[in-house]
Amino acid sequence: MAKSFSRSRAAGESVREVVARILLEEIADPRVDLVTITGVDMSPDLRHANIYVTTHGGEERYREVIAGLDSAKGRIRTLLGQTLVMRYVPELHFRIDPSVDDALRIGEAIRAERESGRVRDADEEGD
Repeated sequence: MAKSFSRSRAAGESVREVVARILLEEIADPRVDLVTITGVDMSPDLRHANIYVTTHGGEERYREVIAGLDSAKGRIRTLLGQTLVMRYVPELHFRIDPSVDDALRIGEAIRAERESGRVRDADEEGD
């Protein structure tokens, strides 16, 4: 189990690096401008890659990004296969990474609580 896990993690990191470069250098679709790949989860058999992305904007922008990525999926997969030596070029599944938005919401909530005076930083408590 551990060998398969480390193999899929290493493959996921390689896929992340190559797909990020492809998006930056090879894909001209403006819908995928300013997209960041935050992670890749590979299936244990390495035939599927869930690629997590984020960008600035709301739900409409996310739909636009996913549509652009899905539109370019064939080209991305072809270039991925030409770059990485793998038995199978994985099927690509693009997903929005909700953790970035969650972190921003949590940060905003903490800032609002500090500004209201209901919460103070730990280093302020000794004052």
